[in-house]
This record gives sequence, C-alpha cells and structure tokens, in this order.
Amino acid sequence: MYTIGIDLGGTNIVAAVVDEKYNIIAKAKTPTAMPRSAEEIFDDIAKVSKQAMGDAGITIDDIESIGMGTPGTVNKEGVIEFANNLGFDHVPAEQMLKDRLGDKPVYIENDANCAALGEAYAGCGNGSKNFVAVTLGTGVGSGVIVDGKIVSGVNNAGGECGHMVIVVDGEPCTCGRKGCWEAYASATALINQTKRAMEEYPDSVMHELAQEEGKVSGRTAFDAMRRGDIAGIKVVDNYIKYVACGLINLVNALQPEIICVGGGICNEGETLLRPLRRYIESERYSVYSKIQTKVMKAELGNDAGIIGAAILGSVN
Repeated sequence: MYTIGIDLGGTNIVAAVVDEKYNIIAKAKTPTAMPRSAEEIFDDIAKVSKQAMGDAGITIDDIESIGMGTPGTVNKEGVIEFANNLGFDHVPAEQMLKDRLGDKPVYIENDANCAALGEAYAGCGNGSKNFVAVTLGTGVGSGVIVDGKIVSGVNNAGGECGHMVIVVDGEPCTCGRKGCWEAYASATALINQTKRAMEEYPDSVMHELAQEEGKVSGRTAFDAMRRGDIAGIKVVDNYIKYVACGLINLVNALQPEIICVGGGICNEGETLLRPLRRYIESERYSVYSKIQTKVMKAELGNDAGIIGAAILGSVN
C-alpha cells in the first residue's frame, strides 16, 4: 500500500505518492497562487494528489492514508486554526480533504513538524526516536520528536525553538519578543549582521562579493571569511556562536540522539557544523555521558516535509 504526502506552502502545493520504504514514487505540484479562498486551494490540493496517483499508476483504492503539512497551528480535529500567510482561520482541513479525495484516514500537522518527522525516519535520523530538526532559513524553524512522536504541547503549538530567548532584551523578533534565537541565528539575521559589518568595514571584501552577486546573501560573510577578510571572519564567528547557543540549549533540555540542521545555511557543510560541534562539546551539561547528541546536516531537502506528511498515519 501507498500513502499520499502533501506539502501546503505559501508558494507551491506539492503532493506525492510514497511507498512503505519512504520512497517518493510520483510527485506533482501547482502554485498556491495566494490570495484566494481555502476552497480553491483545497480543490488544487485534490487535483495534484490525483495527478500524482495517476503518474504512479495507482488509484485512491491503493492509498492507505493521506497526510498534509501546513504552516500554522493545527488542532487534534484536523482544523487549521490559524495560518497567517495562507489567510486561514479555523479551516476544517481534514474534512475538506475527505470530501475531495474519499473517506481515507487523513492526518494534518504543522509543516516544520512534518519536516522533522521526515528527516527522523527517512533522512539523517535513520529511524531515530529522539530527534530535533532545526531549519536556518527566513526564520528558525524546528520540530521535536520524542519517543518517535511529534511534540506538539497542550495547544498543538509546541516545538517552536526559534522563539526561545538567547539574549535578554536583545534584537526584536517578528513574534513580538526580543532576543529570540531566530533574531540571531536565521539566514535573515545573518544577512543583517553582514550588512552592519559592511557599514563598519568599508574596505571589507564583502562589498565586492555583494556587488558580484547583486545582493548581500547568507553566503557573503562565509565567502569573505574564506578569503581571509577580517570583517567576514568576525561575522561568521559571531553567527556560529549564536547558532551554537540555541543548539546547546536544546541538547541540555532534550538530550536527543540527533540534531539535524537544515536550510540554505547548512550548505556550508562542515564549515558550519564542525565549530558547532566544538561549542556543544565544550558547553553541554552531559559532559561525562557515553552517549552524546550528534549534529548532522539535513539530507532530504524539500522532500522532508512531503515524506513526513506521508508517514503521519504510521506514527499517530
């Protein structure tokens, strides 16, 4: 039997047929094309799901369950209570999928949690039951798996590690707090840190690199650092300290088997991961434990959320 995994994003809707070994058999996508109604969006979700099944050469009768990852908060009844970038307010997602695809078991979960589940079972986690996924992107996304289950909390909003404070009264965060990990460790934060350093160091090679690329990006400071640029080295060193601070907090609080780091910044590979591991080794509370948390690069890329959504039924 197969399952359907759906990744509902602000830019694209992607659906895939996934087999019992977590392999994607067929995949289809369409633009989310916001703003528009939930009914129109769910019509397209059904459309791409049927297209994926057709490309896989199967029908809905071959599908065991349907899972979907979505931005926002989802309750236990399969209702998307709020997703601001989709304009969703108490959208009965589970029922809307059943109405369009048939009365199959349907599971709805936050997209970051789905990505964590996908990496834990089918990616770098290799079946790990205690696992944390952290995505360094526009914000800092995260998902926590304990004993093989997604940690969602009493109100289904758990696992938001990006909004733990690492600097009291620090940089303002988009959530309304100050000093959140996201305000220091996201790709957005790195770009802002790079721009401030460029103002302070007008002779930095970062100016040349940004001009060549046409913008300041998450790579600018790292590329400058590799060329021996003092300003670039300072930006990268400070940024890695901020990322490490949050990771050490997670290690000390949760002691997971693996912390998976994803997002565009993780393309720096060992340039990023090696110093992060050193910080964790020097500051972790479990200094004498024989088993220690491993820090690894995400493996599944954009497929993590789709695969995680597809296997929601097997872990619920």
